[in-house]
Amino acid sequence: MRMRAILFFLFVSSALVALAATPAVAGHQADPPAVDAQKAPLPVDQVVSQLVERNREREEALRKFQGTRVYSIKYTGFFGAHSAEMTVNVSYTSPDHKEFTIVSQSGSKFIVDHVLKGLLDGEKESANPDNKQRTTLNATNYDFTLDQYDTSGETPQYVLDVKPKKDSKFVYRGKIWVDGKDFAVTRIQAEPAKSPSFWVKKSEVNHRYEKVDEFWLPAENKTDSWIRLGGHAVLSIEYQNYKITEAAPVESPSVSAKAGASSL
Repeated sequence: MRMRAILFFLFVSSALVALAATPAVAGHQADPPAVDAQKAPLPVDQVVSQLVERNREREEALRKFQGTRVYSIKYTGFFGAHSAEMTVNVSYTSPDHKEFTIVSQSGSKFIVDHVLKGLLDGEKESANPDNKQRTTLNATNYDFTLDQYDTSGETPQYVLDVKPKKDSKFVYRGKIWVDGKDFAVTRIQAEPAKSPSFWVKKSEVNHRYEKVDEFWLPAENKTDSWIRLGGHAVLSIEYQNYKITEAAPVESPSVSAKAGASSL
């Protein structure tokens, strides 16, 4: 029974942190600010302002999409080895409605029934307007500082340190990577701002996005957790087979955005 309790609190809580921290959409190719991002980085407040504004425009533009997810849990340690996997089809309708259809499941029935299926309910909870308002990646909920400006790739990446202004299990502290042209989050490397459970000694969340048509959507999530009584657990989510079925034109950037002059 103790092992069941550990797994339940560990995976439900840590996964909710990752899911709640993830924006629904993260990018449409739009005209960048007039400042040449390849030569000079923008101030952090302008990067965050661009990120928030573009996310708002893109979230309004993405009306419907479909996809498949593969959830996988593996635990090894003092309590032995436990694992489970579940494949789910997802149908999204703006602004926050998601339908989940379980395609297959295997491994521990307890983990499937009480943890993996719980993640689906938890994601719906995190989409509640009040929860979204408290966890959205913006200057109201987080402090941002520039860690690095990386120009080694095709487009520059702003690597920002993020710190929540109020700790909870639904927000995180760590680093985000922001595309310097799309102003979209492309990667998150973080940990829960508040431990999700007494049983969890430490959790690390890595989230990666990919571009689908004109939008960036979640591609892979991996949460590593270490248990106080011994053991290591891994929750992974793979996002596959995206199909955008309805999208509206994205608003043109505002004059202030084109001039690179917006501020928080």
